[in-house]
Amino acid sequence: PSVTGSEEVTEGQSSTLECSTPYVCPAGDIILRWEGYDPRVSEVSGRVQLDTSRVSQQVKLTSSFSWEDHSKKLLCRVSDGSKMASTEVVLRVRHTPKDTRVSLSPSSGNIGVGDTVTLSCQVGSSHPPVSGYHWYKDGVAVGTQRVLELWKVRREDHGRYHCEAQNALGTGASPPVTLRVFSAEISASPAAKVLEGTATTLSCDVPGREGHPEELTYTWFKNGAWLQEGPAHTLAFPAVAAGDAGYYSCQVTNSQGSDTAQAISLSVTYPPRIPTLTLFQETQGGRLVIVLCTVDSHPPATLAIDRDGTVLATSGAEVALRQRLSVTASRNSLRLEIRDAGARDSGKYGCTASNAHGNASATKVLVTRTAGLQIQPSAEVTEGTAVTLTCVGTGDMAEKPLYTWYRNGRRLQETSFPTLEFPSVRGDDAGAFQCRIRSGNGSDASEAVPLRVL
Repeated sequence: PSVTGSEEVTEGQSSTLECSTPYVCPAGDIILRWEGYDPRVSEVSGRVQLDTSRVSQQVKLTSSFSWEDHSKKLLCRVSDGSKMASTEVVLRVRHTPKDTRVSLSPSSGNIGVGDTVTLSCQVGSSHPPVSGYHWYKDGVAVGTQRVLELWKVRREDHGRYHCEAQNALGTGASPPVTLRVFSAEISASPAAKVLEGTATTLSCDVPGREGHPEELTYTWFKNGAWLQEGPAHTLAFPAVAAGDAGYYSCQVTNSQGSDTAQAISLSVTYPPRIPTLTLFQETQGGRLVIVLCTVDSHPPATLAIDRDGTVLATSGAEVALRQRLSVTASRNSLRLEIRDAGARDSGKYGCTASNAHGNASATKVLVTRTAGLQIQPSAEVTEGTAVTLTCVGTGDMAEKPLYTWYRNGRRLQETSFPTLEFPSVRGDDAGAFQCRIRSGNGSDASEAVPLRVL
């Protein structure tokens, strides 16, 4: 048989192929037919011509071919009993790219930040051949090659990708494929630096967490120590406290592995607590008073030390210091030294601490203890004279004090009596005398007073 009609057809358009023989056998069992077509979308009609103009038998096949019929073989067959002959027709169906899909590599396991990912645009059928490709991420164009390679994947690369293949007839688009970047990251709400008492939430997220195909497990750590584990991706502080400050990290786990987020620093600010005010009195090497103020606050506080309302020192602005005063300031600490201290330095000392969130203060009373040495009848006497040295002092004398006597820096004696007597002074008794008064609340020494014996 012979076939007429175009083997090149366009998808969706009706096309006719005619199979014929140049002979007719009315009395025979000859059969002429089409084979390989889809009867659901096809019509077949036969015709016999037997006259003086032409002798032929024809079978027409009218069908609307789809892209799936491309490269399909149709047979026009004539048979006479067991004898047969046929002609083959290979269909060429013009169609846009079909069965377009995205192939993702690697196809299993977690894809982490820094990995390399390859997305390939694969087309099941296209006639004419594909002439171009276009890639889209979340609807935004990102490439024009058949293969889209992502080197050193970032969290931002997470999303839905699809490709479009194009030929002269049109475009075929693939279903979207989600590229899941398994990368944990912590965020703080309302901020990573909050005021004490603020409701604060830390969230540990991987891109696409809500649409993740499996349940995730979250393990929280504070300053490297395990805190909690479970399905909750948040760590909530209804009223954050100063003790909640620290470095927080989380590990997210699925069936393919895990990823640990970089630690985030949660900083909790608060007003100064009540300052600690300490008063020291030292007498060795001369009278010295040390006033030390320390406080707990964040951010650091500005400290000020005053006596009876007069500011003596501050960790902030410069204060004109008197000659006897020296100041040392450090974070949340202020130290004031008063040299050659005496009764004039007694009084009510206060420390005030303030920062952006508030202030606090503390006070203490300082009573300086002063010791003095008196020589009777005089500091210059004739040998043989009766001499009495008396140690006098002020301050808390509720307990009976002890008196220690020194001559030229060497200890002579310690007694409960405030006097040192020489009934008949000699020349070798002369020297620089000093006394120290010691009671329950401290001690104080007099200045050295010389005794001259003529």
